[in-house]
Amino acid sequence: MGAKHWSVATVVEPVASRSFEHLVLDFVAYLEFERGLSRNTLEAYRSDLLQFGRFLEERGVTALGVASVDIADFLAGLGGADGGSASPATVHRKSACLRSFYRHLRREELLDLDPTSSLASPRRGRKLPRVLSRSEVVCLLEQPRGTEPIALRDRAILELMYACGLRASEATGLEVTDLDLDELVLRAHGKGSKERLVPVGRTAAEAVQRYLERGRSQLVGSSIEPRLFLNFRGAPLTRQGLYKIVRRHAQSAGLADRMSPHTLRHTFATHLLAGGCDLRAVQEMLGHADVSTTQLYTHLSSERLKDVYFRAHPRATVA
Repeated sequence: MGAKHWSVATVVEPVASRSFEHLVLDFVAYLEFERGLSRNTLEAYRSDLLQFGRFLEERGVTALGVASVDIADFLAGLGGADGGSASPATVHRKSACLRSFYRHLRREELLDLDPTSSLASPRRGRKLPRVLSRSEVVCLLEQPRGTEPIALRDRAILELMYACGLRASEATGLEVTDLDLDELVLRAHGKGSKERLVPVGRTAAEAVQRYLERGRSQLVGSSIEPRLFLNFRGAPLTRQGLYKIVRRHAQSAGLADRMSPHTLRHTFATHLLAGGCDLRAVQEMLGHADVSTTQLYTHLSSERLKDVYFRAHPRATVA
């Protein structure tokens, strides 16, 4: 009996019968390889879409047979409209995920019409980030005391994150070769594998130099490790480890309820803008793709506004 030959039509799954999981995997692959999104972002998209898939399964609706009303009901059930507990920011994120997903299916010609095109964008509450005052930053940076390797590492981490506005993942991902302490600049690896150059203040550069000379050399020992920041075993510091470091020193500074690692990034941007730095320059240093994201930091307290006003306006003070 001759060998059985399968035609292409036999093994290629018809569009109409493709599973929701298959569509999601194809979309996530597109996001990873075409748009270069980070692993965390990809996982968030995947999680949001699988939640939506369970909703469709309960309704007996397929991803390619969905109507605008189905998507609207799903989003309404997440937030307060139908008793859901999701925050406006979460609803907004899931809405954006579904829009991107269905635009992709439309580009792939799996759909004639985009069911998300007629959806109204959910209102997104704009929550101002917490920032530290200059005196609070000074107090925080003074917490790692002594000349032990761990203390030198912690001081270098805090100084560098505040000096450069680094995300936690960017700080832990730094390699020794990403820093040029002579030119006072570092190369940060941001979202979507995008790189940017960020100036490094002299105080932060000095803290990093001390760590390299007297701290990191003891932590790394004889092993070869490219990462800049290491744990006590000489392995690369994780984001979880970084979070614990920041929280520990924040607690000793009396700021435990005020901050996380990202607070230093918020504070970096706010202090630069308060000092008169150009918005576009801050955008570039933060690695924001859209300046509207950076504009969140243009909020200033009335006291800071008054301080800037009385220092800048020629008629603000009595001669």
